[in-house]
Amino acid sequence: MRINGNAIRPGMVIEHNGELWTAVKIQHTQPGKGGAYLQVELKNLKNGSKLNERFRSSESVERVRLDQKEHQFLYADGEMFTFMNTETYDQTQLPSDLVGEPAVFLQDGMIVMIESYEGTPIRVELPETVTMAVTETEPTVRGQTAAASYKPAILENGVRTMVPPFIEVSDRIVVNTADGSYAKRAEA
Repeated sequence: MRINGNAIRPGMVIEHNGELWTAVKIQHTQPGKGGAYLQVELKNLKNGSKLNERFRSSESVERVRLDQKEHQFLYADGEMFTFMNTETYDQTQLPSDLVGEPAVFLQDGMIVMIESYEGTPIRVELPETVTMAVTETEPTVRGQTAAASYKPAILENGVRTMVPPFIEVSDRIVVNTADGSYAKRAEA
């Protein structure tokens, strides 16, 4: 499906220069001279390289529709992850680099979205947040204000993150899978 260059939005997958790219960031720019354009940061879906490209509204690009299927994470075996299609119960093994850095947040039974293009898996999308237990953190220092300071903590999967001073060891917190940042304390 062809779309105007100024209709690109973050998360869209487009075909550009014969390859598949996902739009990461966009910025509308209207210089004093010349026409307006859209500055787009693209990420290659095959090798992860990045590219900054300008698209004018007069240009058109090919928007790619990916097939999305829900899968359940079963287990990791070295560098391979095994997922099961929740409808057909077919199992799929994918390399860890397809999942990327958020792979550290995969949990047994977690439901993920696997996106495919012409039958080939392109990327694995985890839920936006996961609940994790804190295994290590520094004790709270009296007099510290909760708003201004965060302290380091180590989660049950070994990931380091910064948490508010009131978080203690064994507390369960909600973490963003995209960057590993603290979102909130988990509901009891």
